[in-house]
Amino acid sequence: MKASEKGREGEDLAAAHLAKNRYKILERNFRARHGEIDIIAKHKGVLVFVEVKMRASGSFGGPADAVNRAKQRKISMAALEYLSRTKQTKARARFDVVCVKTGENGAPRVEIIRNAFRLAYP
Repeated sequence: MKASEKGREGEDLAAAHLAKNRYKILERNFRARHGEIDIIAKHKGVLVFVEVKMRASGSFGGPADAVNRAKQRKISMAALEYLSRTKQTKARARFDVVCVKTGENGAPRVEIIRNAFRLAYP
């Protein structure tokens, strides 16, 4: 399976898990000048920018470890652009990370990390 197919599969699993947890998916793969946001959703009245990370093993750290400061900045800048484009600059918002890991039996395990990081300015 190609990396892009694996990434798409991870995003599909994440979106399904978010929907099951009462997130309303608004948009997927939002592209901005400074980067991309995997999933934009609404959860309990809050706009949520979601980064999806998929890992087959923990040898390079967990999925959440891949959302470093530089990645947080890119996601933050894309989020600000989304808020501006959609005229929602006063909306309550947060950043979640959804980790998709391969479990011991080979089945995917999905975990939502709410408020994974704060808005990161460049």
